[in-house]
Amino acid sequence: MKNVLLLVHDDEGQEARLQAALDLTRALEGHLSCVDVSLIPVFVGDYYAGYYAGACEAQMLADERTREDDNKHRLTARLANEDVVWDWEDTTDLIAEAVLDRALLADIVVLNRRLDKGAMPDMAEAANRVLMHARVPVLAMPEGARGLRTDRALVAWDGQASSAATLRAVVPLLARARQVDILMVRDSEERLPPDDAARYLSRHGIHADIRVIDDATTPADRIILDEARKLGSDYIVMGAYGRGRLREVFGGVTRRMLAGSPLPLVLGH
Repeated sequence: MKNVLLLVHDDEGQEARLQAALDLTRALEGHLSCVDVSLIPVFVGDYYAGYYAGACEAQMLADERTREDDNKHRLTARLANEDVVWDWEDTTDLIAEAVLDRALLADIVVLNRRLDKGAMPDMAEAANRVLMHARVPVLAMPEGARGLRTDRALVAWDGQASSAATLRAVVPLLARARQVDILMVRDSEERLPPDDAARYLSRHGIHADIRVIDDATTPADRIILDEARKLGSDYIVMGAYGRGRLREVFGGVTRRMLAGSPLPLVLGH
């Protein structure tokens, strides 16, 4: 787990992404790849406004590229003084498409779970698309976070394939934690018990504590966040859009965690 892919774009969540990516790259002794996305504008107009719409889109794209050129100048100056190895690529695209193109040879992608201070760009939708189509974990940061602590990890476990794949992928990150807790909110659909997950981690030198909660009425995301708060967890690892209790209906738990988790999420699908 050495290749960290960072979305760069001048928005409210950028500082949270940047600081987390730097902390993550240092912890993993890895390489930081920055993809700076100038967003393709979307202009809605009627049939008779085609010329006007085209002119507006061209001006919006020119303004966007100017902002991102300024953004690149500021951030590359900062990165030059950081103790990480990094590279930079500029592109014009939609966020999810730009990230997915470059995630093929990444080990983890750093995004926001959503932007709390503005609706655009739609980071929750971008994170959802990357989660559904990439085959690497996503670190989804709260907009207001400043840095990523890796001392205490909470693994939300449901025994399904998505949880298992995510757990395997983040072993190098979990190995750097002083405390790893595995939490299962029990239902009737789990395939592998948390003991199996703990045994798997133990073979990598990671000794995890297990907590199982039987609660069929409280939403699973609320239980996860309550336990994370009690345990003092720095971040939460979970499979996204899996089966069982952590899925509920149409990925409800994943979407609610992306919408409201105060902690960083490491998600895999």
